[in-house]
This record gives sequence, C-alpha cells and structure tokens, in this order.
Amino acid sequence: MSPELGLALLKLARGTIAERFGLRADTPPAHGPLAEPGATFVTLSRNGKLRGCIGSLEARRRLYDDVRDNALGAAFRDPRFPPLAREEFDETRVEVSLLSPLEPLPALSQAELLEQLRPGIDGLVFQYGHHRSTFLPQVWETLPEPVDFMEHLKRKAGLPFGFWADGVNVWRYTVSKWKESEEKLP
Repeated sequence: MSPELGLALLKLARGTIAERFGLRADTPPAHGPLAEPGATFVTLSRNGKLRGCIGSLEARRRLYDDVRDNALGAAFRDPRFPPLAREEFDETRVEVSLLSPLEPLPALSQAELLEQLRPGIDGLVFQYGHHRSTFLPQVWETLPEPVDFMEHLKRKAGLPFGFWADGVNVWRYTVSKWKESEEKLP
C-alpha cells in the first residue's frame, strides 16, 4: 500500500475528530481508493497507551466513510474509555489499519489452529455462538506467544482460558497500517 494512501487515511481520521471538536482540519489529499469499499480499524494512543480502538472487519462501505465512522468511534464510543476530551486531542496519536479480506482457518483443535498461525502477521477473529472477538496483528507485540495470543482472544470474547468446542470458527486477516509519529504535532 502506498504512503500517499496512508497519509490520506491518517489526515482523514484526525480531521474527522478535529471537526467534532469544532477545530479546523486539513483536507485529506484526494486518493482513488477512498471511494472503494474498505474495512479499517482506527486506533488512538496517548502517552504510548491505548486510548480507543474501533473498526470494521468487512468492507461494507466506502473506505472514506469507514475511516470517518471508526475515527469517531475510537474517540467517542469505545466502551472501555470515556469520550476523548478536547484537552487530550493534541497529544493523541492516530493509527489506521486497512484490513485484507477474512480468510477462514479451519481447525478441529486449538493445537491444529496454533500450527497455522503466523505471529506478527495474522490478525484473528474468533467466534463461538454469540461470542466474538478480534485482535489486530499489532497485538502480537504484547502477546508474542501463539498460545497466549489465543487464550487472551478467547477471554476477550467472554470465554474461559482453555476453551475449545465444536462450532468454533476462526478467520485470519492481515493489515497495512500507518501511524502518526510520537513527535509529530497535529
């Protein structure tokens, strides 16, 4: 993916949040893929710590609309955090991850699944009945062992450590990601 697309996505995400605060925002450069369907996650961090992350797993709308909605979701609707305050905005860094299509990972056991994983590359979606969770590939940075990665993913879905049953579905995806520099000021 091109650096130009990344710059457009970052400016779009930051600008959408800035507009919500009534601030002037840079117009992102025109980029053809923004009109095409795309699935993204927008992740916000402040002082090196997660501050919000919301996204889409499947490309159901224009990339432009997906980034805007997910930027607002990460800033104001992530249930793990209070809404982003204006005072936090300038110190908040934006990351946009563009997801590939989901690829099923058929496995009859967790051991079989673990053999298929590509640490540092795969994002995963785990589903069992109404329990569902995902981890972006970036989560491998904090959970580098495949067993730990899977156990925390299941826990995020509301299931106990060690859980496995018939009916478990897992998909993988990759991402192209762009992140604002820690030193960069808006």
